[in-house]
Amino acid sequence: MIDLLVAGGGPGGLATALHAARAGLSVVVREPRPAPIDKACGEGLMPSAVDRLERLGVRPDGHVLRGIRYVAAGDAARCAEATFRADPGRGVRRTVLHAALREAVDAAGVPVEPRSVTELVPREHDVLADGTPARYMVVADGLHSPLRRRLGLDAPVRGPRRYGLRRHVRVAPWSDLVEVHWAPRAEAYVTPVGPEEVGIAVLTADRLPYEEQLAAFPALLDRVGDAPVASAVRGAGPLRRTSTRRVAGRVLLVGDASGYLDALTGEGISLALAQAEAAVAAIVAGRPSDYGAAWRGIVRRHRLLTRALLAASAVPPVRRSLVPVARALPGVFAATVHQIGR
Repeated sequence: MIDLLVAGGGPGGLATALHAARAGLSVVVREPRPAPIDKACGEGLMPSAVDRLERLGVRPDGHVLRGIRYVAAGDAARCAEATFRADPGRGVRRTVLHAALREAVDAAGVPVEPRSVTELVPREHDVLADGTPARYMVVADGLHSPLRRRLGLDAPVRGPRRYGLRRHVRVAPWSDLVEVHWAPRAEAYVTPVGPEEVGIAVLTADRLPYEEQLAAFPALLDRVGDAPVASAVRGAGPLRRTSTRRVAGRVLLVGDASGYLDALTGEGISLALAQAEAAVAAIVAGRPSDYGAAWRGIVRRHRLLTRALLAASAVPPVRRSLVPVARALPGVFAATVHQIGR
């Protein structure tokens, strides 16, 4: 019997496998999609994510990120910026990040089986996954996790639904900051990911084609001009997902499968990496239930900040004032960026 079966080979699942292998556990990953896996993503690794990857020996190529800049969509001169207080972050193509993690997993001798988990039965002393027993199982199969639903851990989501779209263009980055452009009904995230490439992701509740979404950001369009497209448009959503619990016996939920609020602060990878480490620590200790409290501690600060920003940005007059207030209160904005970087 293997010690741990990981369902899902995205960043959260692969990081879980690396931590488990380092702890001396026998581990198998099941992921039906061929590597590298791409998805709609802001692609800005916060400093905490860069640090956690470094400690796993994973150093993906990318572009240095010194901090965050808020920009009024119609006027690039109206902006507020702050740098991370300690080490920088890194802009990394999602495929590059996945390839680096997969290379580390392969080097650790962890098998990645090209199939999904379709049936699982939690039992007292193990978990039966498609007939294969494992002492523990980590579910990391993404935002719309079929296994979360199968376990009865899916919770109804209330409130507005938000979606993400992302594409890359070939243009030299004009900044080493992540730019967040604020329009009346959407945000555009500009992340440098290489010497001649930036990613532009849009978050919105409006389900419109990518080109129509970008029309809300004239200052950004002026900046990228007719730069050639470097990737196809990818979408994700609705983004908000909720789980009733993160632990069901010997099954632990990690990453987006454990619940997701919004991509507004760009901390998704940071949270998944922290959850992967905490899940393995609970498994090694033989106390999987400890992971529930650890998970809440990991997401608490992120959720407080994200909920506050979402609530503020949902009110049009307040939304219009976000950039001016950030400019007028640079200390407050710098403290917010510090919290995001953590």
